[in-house]
Amino acid sequence: MTTIAIRVKPGASRTAVGGSHAGPYGPALIVAVGARPVDGQATEAALRALAGALRVRPSALRLKAGAASRDKLVELPSGHDAAIAALMDPAR
Repeated sequence: MTTIAIRVKPGASRTAVGGSHAGPYGPALIVAVGARPVDGQATEAALRALAGALRVRPSALRLKAGAASRDKLVELPSGHDAAIAALMDPAR
């Protein structure tokens, strides 16, 4: 399993996964979602968006830290390092 940091941007006009943010857990992948940060809706939307970007089942992802924060740690199956690096690349 691999752990990555993500930065959730709730209330976005469209869902997007890409870019990098210097967060408290180190460089974080930015995940923008339209859902509001109410009752975990933005977190769930972010996990679904991340799963779609990495082409894994949403159930394969597990939130490790940050349930009530924009900065989160997510555990996912190994083997997606290249895809994550490409998504974090600002030249993308």
